Amino acid sequence: MRDRIRRLGVAALTCVSLTLAALSVTPASAWDRGEVETFVVLPAGTPMIEGLTVGRDGNVYVTTFDPASTTGAPALLFVFNDNGRLLRRVTIAGSSPATLGLAFHPTTHMLLVIDFGAGNVRSVDPQTGTSSVCITVTGAAGLNALTFDAAGNTYISDSFQGIIWKKTGPGCGAAAAWVTDPLLLPNGVPPFGANGVGFNKAETALFVANTSTDRLIKIPVTGGTPGTPLEFTNSINGADGIVLDRDDNIWVAANQADEIVVVDPTGKAIAKLGDFDGVKNGVTRGLLFPASPDFSKDGKSLFVTNLELDLRSIGGPQTVDSQWAAQVRRHSIAKLRARIPAIRDHD
Repeated sequence: MRDRIRRLGVAALTCVSLTLAALSVTPASAWDRGEVETFVVLPAGTPMIEGLTVGRDGNVYVTTFDPASTTGAPALLFVFNDNGRLLRRVTIAGSSPATLGLAFHPTTHMLLVIDFGAGNVRSVDPQTGTSSVCITVTGAAGLNALTFDAAGNTYISDSFQGIIWKKTGPGCGAAAAWVTDPLLLPNGVPPFGANGVGFNKAETALFVANTSTDRLIKIPVTGGTPGTPLEFTNSINGADGIVLDRDDNIWVAANQADEIVVVDPTGKAIAKLGDFDGVKNGVTRGLLFPASPDFSKDGKSLFVTNLELDLRSIGGPQTVDSQWAAQVRRHSIAKLRARIPAIRDHD
């Protein structure tokens, strides 16, 4: 009898152990995060990189962001082919050291680069770096990201003033405030309000990431006229740059979670991709403060800059990434497979 009781006890403990093990595995394996590879490591001594765009030629264009520069040297533009080979590095003549979003205009094909430090948008020759001021705004602007509509109008997020600026038409000139709203203002950490911007395919909505509040904001649009902004979805930790795919899913760089969060057109998370895997020999493994995503020309890959910003270096508070970012000596661009995996069903 004693042996029988002992055997039953062992069996019961084994059953409990297996059940607990299953419970512990289930949450961790719900998201297939894919593999993050290092697309390129920037040359030693290069400042942080933030803005990224993929051109019609399939090349990857990135610019430097050095808000704490002590020299005032202009920002740099790097161009890589889709295999990660450096094609050229040019100085953006006349710019401040701190540039952010960049994109090619869909009709003029000008490369527009946001000069965050100067509060304007420059037209830049990607071959030589020659540049001139193209779009201007008013006030103490914190211009961050830009996008376009089918008519060739340019829309620019202002992280400090809570404004979406609109430059009407394809040429250069002054932009006007298109939308101003408290939902676009900074209110938290990191201290940037309106950030990544992008239209859905029908151009019935402009989506805006608010980094400081971890939200995606939706601005309804009717015939080009904006409606009242509203909260679309919440709790994307450090929502930064965004890009929309052909199905209107929104791919968001979550800079404080070190991941890419994909939400569907209803605001539901359908994928969480990538992760941080430490800093080795001064280089990030995986994602660290990811900032600006864009798809490869064939749509099969997602490129994203690792901003690797220690907020303490610009007078901000410590965040979960700060001490890791302080270890980075060479900045990098990450590459992921642009695939939305099925969520595993454990029921």
